[in-house]
Order: sequence, then C-alpha cells, then structure tokens
Amino acid sequence: MRKIGITGSLASGKTTASKILSSRKGPLFSADKIVKNLYSKKKFKKIVSREFGIKNYSNIKKIIKQKIVLNSKNIIKLEKIIHPLVRKEMYKFLNKNKKKKFTFFEIPLLIESKLMKNFDVIIFIKAKRRIRMQRFKKKGGNEKIFNILNKKQFTDKKKIKYCNHVVVNDKNLKILKKNLLDIFKKYE
Repeated sequence: MRKIGITGSLASGKTTASKILSSRKGPLFSADKIVKNLYSKKKFKKIVSREFGIKNYSNIKKIIKQKIVLNSKNIIKLEKIIHPLVRKEMYKFLNKNKKKKFTFFEIPLLIESKLMKNFDVIIFIKAKRRIRMQRFKKKGGNEKIFNILNKKQFTDKKKIKYCNHVVVNDKNLKILKKNLLDIFKKYE
C-alpha cells in the first residue's frame, strides 16, 4: 500500500486536490471530515463543553470560534481534545484499507503534527495568502479567524521542506487537476 498525504495551508485547496487525486484510485481519509463528524456526537460535545465551560451546546462550534477569537490559546485546548480522536480514526482507516494499492490522506496539520513518517508521498498544496483569504471568506469564515488559524500553521517554506511535491493552486481547476495527475503518474 502506498500512503499519500495531502497537506497545505488554510484554504489552499487541499479538499479539492484530495478528491481529484483519490478519485477512482483509492479511499480518502479527510481529517476535516472527521472533525466535522465529531461535532455531531453527543459525547464529544460534552467533553468540549466541560473543557470550555459551555452550558448549551446546540451551537457549540460557533461558541468555540468566539472563544478562540477572544483568546487564541483556546485553539491549543481544542486541539488537545481533537487531535488524538482524529489520529485514532486515521489508524482505523489504515487498518480497514491495508489491502488497497493507494490510500489518500487530507490532513491540514500533517507537518505541524509531525505525521510525515506515516506517509510514502506528501503533496503540498500552495496558494497565495490573498487567494486563500478570499476562499476562506467565501465559505463563511471571517478574517480574524483566518489570521488566528493561519498563524497556528507553519509557513509554506517550512512545510515544503518535508514534502515530495508542491502544487501551486492559484489558477483554475483544470490546471490543478493536470498538475496533480502528472505527479500521480509517477507512482502508478
């Protein structure tokens, strides 16, 4: 099995790149999707509510974002809860798909979490900050949250050192797809 990690900075196009790469080639693990699913689980909401002193957790994600804006150190508290749960799901996914020729992993903090040794190939999706900010806002995010999350990540320069390939995603979908598939041909 060849494990391919896809990472990049906030709103660089990792999800789109991951879907292009994994399409009909192998199963895709998405850390963001796991986190989204966690927020729908009562047990997770209870843990987070207790940790952050939240009484009503019907809109827990919004409340946590507000707490992060008020104190950016709250993101570290949140990561201490989320990261072990995401890793556990990643290992389950690996075990379930161990007979597949290729597995794909979309992990935003792959480098920051020191997960490089888990992958045979790491592809970094790169985009200019201005473009990433536009994409983030288009999905309903705000500039303050973008800046907090962006500061939490390593710089592109630092991340690229650990990656086998860099794909610039500043143009259009057609160019992104061509560049990704050109890379993947090397491993088929």
